Amino acid sequence: MKIREAKEEDLKAIGILVNEFNEYLRELGSTTNYSTNTDWLLNDGFGDNPAFHGLVAEVDDKIIGYLLYHSGYDTDVPMRLMYVIDLYVQTEYRRKGIGRSLIEKLSKICIQQGGKCLVWSVWLRNQTAIKFYERIGAHHDKEMEIMVLPLT
Repeated sequence: MKIREAKEEDLKAIGILVNEFNEYLRELGSTTNYSTNTDWLLNDGFGDNPAFHGLVAEVDDKIIGYLLYHSGYDTDVPMRLMYVIDLYVQTEYRRKGIGRSLIEKLSKICIQQGGKCLVWSVWLRNQTAIKFYERIGAHHDKEMEIMVLPLT
């Protein structure tokens, strides 16, 4: 297994995995109208002003997992941090340390860029993910709520 930075030529494989992740969330009861496609990934992740970066996990040159992230800042502490947007590993490759390896790679990137924390949201119905995050040492911040203000 190899963890590396995502490249533009990985978009088709990442797009397939994003769709698998969305289907997994639908199976858990999500009613979100997912509209991710490779054009979105190309424009927002690999264009002139990337909104996010990515890591991929490969087994035998096949991409079987990904992690998308962007940098951020917390003025309360103050500190640099990284936001995990998505973390997904194909079902048959789970429980093999791949998700942990993706998080560990991002942790190193975060530290190299002066960051001190990884932050992400997790859907409460995704108990498998919550248990995984707790096993790797993450904890719930019970004093914070995620707020969303749609602009379109």
